[in-house]
Amino acid sequence: MANQKNHEELNDQMQVRREKVQELHENGYQAYASADLFKPEAHLQALQDDYADKSKEELAEMDVRVKVAGRLMSKRGKGKVGFGDIQDATGKIQLYIRRDEVGEADYNAIWKRADLGDIIGLEGEVMRTDMGELSIRVDRIYHLTKALRPLPDSYYGLNDRETIYRDRQLDLITNRDSYNVFVKRSQIIAAVRRFLNESGYLEVETPVLHNLAGGASARPFITHHNALDMDLYLRIALELHLKRLVVGGMERVYEIGRVFRNEGIDHTHNPEFTELEVYTAYYTMWDVMDLVENMFRYVADAVNDGNMTLSYAGETIELGSDWPRIHMVDAIKDACGVDFWGEMSDEEARQLAKEHHVEYQETDTYGHIVNAFFEEFVEDTLVQPTFIYGHPKAISPLARGNEEDPRFTDRFEFFVAGHEYGNAFTELTDPIDQRERFEQQMKEKEQGNDEAQPLDEDFLRALEAGMPPTGGLGIGIDRMVMLFTDQQSIRDVLLFPTLRNK
Repeated sequence: MANQKNHEELNDQMQVRREKVQELHENGYQAYASADLFKPEAHLQALQDDYADKSKEELAEMDVRVKVAGRLMSKRGKGKVGFGDIQDATGKIQLYIRRDEVGEADYNAIWKRADLGDIIGLEGEVMRTDMGELSIRVDRIYHLTKALRPLPDSYYGLNDRETIYRDRQLDLITNRDSYNVFVKRSQIIAAVRRFLNESGYLEVETPVLHNLAGGASARPFITHHNALDMDLYLRIALELHLKRLVVGGMERVYEIGRVFRNEGIDHTHNPEFTELEVYTAYYTMWDVMDLVENMFRYVADAVNDGNMTLSYAGETIELGSDWPRIHMVDAIKDACGVDFWGEMSDEEARQLAKEHHVEYQETDTYGHIVNAFFEEFVEDTLVQPTFIYGHPKAISPLARGNEEDPRFTDRFEFFVAGHEYGNAFTELTDPIDQRERFEQQMKEKEQGNDEAQPLDEDFLRALEAGMPPTGGLGIGIDRMVMLFTDQQSIRDVLLFPTLRNK
């Protein structure tokens, strides 16, 4: 019964607001005005900053007139005098409004009939009240947009996570902390672009629809192109097209774009996410490590006021210190005492997994077991930024093999606060070796690994034209934003995360 009553009350409120639209029209006002009627000339936070140190008397003497606009967030007072708060993209400010100053018609038709959520324009003088609050003494008011839906009851921030994600517009209106997360997200991406552009990289765009789902080990989304009568895949990575551009002579190239993986959802995974991939001719993975450290410090300088210390999930993260560089096998040995350096058969590796209660498949090879041990015993212990390199060849079909130990590759991932933030290779440029790797992946697919990569003839043909020695890098932008904004769920840094249908 309570839910039914709330639903009926909401409908009643919405009906009253619709009636007010008609009232506005009948009184000669526009419920949904054009910007020709009113254009603000100042932002609210700028007013707060510019006059923060001015006294009531100083402001009265300065006679500062402003034109501002925003959403009405609170309203109080009655009779001939009212107070309220409006909010724009930058901040809030208090309004002081008198009937005898704005005129009886506007006061009654606009101010008295205004609802929370309405968007209004105002002209007036910047002042400070007797209580010391910076305000605008309004002498002209304009109705710009009628809000037909009321703001949530708890208009200082939604509490229900489902509503936050489904109705992000309400979250942004009512929760300034959430709003600022997305402002910082934009600043982080802009800083990444500046860093790469200033370092001589060329930003490009590559296809979202692929003939093959390659470049990563993941399950794809499949769609169908009607005109060509063919199935296509939403890209799971940016990698293969970007490396073809390196073959074409674009020696420093990057892309920031959406990728799609038909996999599970949790606090660090969403079916679509934003990825940065960077390719640099004549770089090794060691050079790419330097690139990563420099990039993160550049971003911290740009969006964290130069502070290289972050707080994330209760941990203090130091970006300014040198990031340790540890071989995966050494990290495993340090964590649990198991030494994978010696020669070992696949069966012996699986037996070790069984003894240490590490999950594995009967088709897993030595390389798969090494990676499983790392994920079980090491990954979540890496709090400070750390590079883990030397991934097994079995799980790295696109990375150059290590010349000293062919079981491993020149590949690294980097971890912060127990999570992986990026993946990088000294790229495999040998087309014969690459074909053999793809063929091995196809065997794994036949054995039931639906994330194994397909054999991509277009990419192999590109490699056969000659690719210079290259270092490649992929970074999850969403996780990067999580780190810099201290958000523990990816849904809190995606404006519109993927949700189940109601």
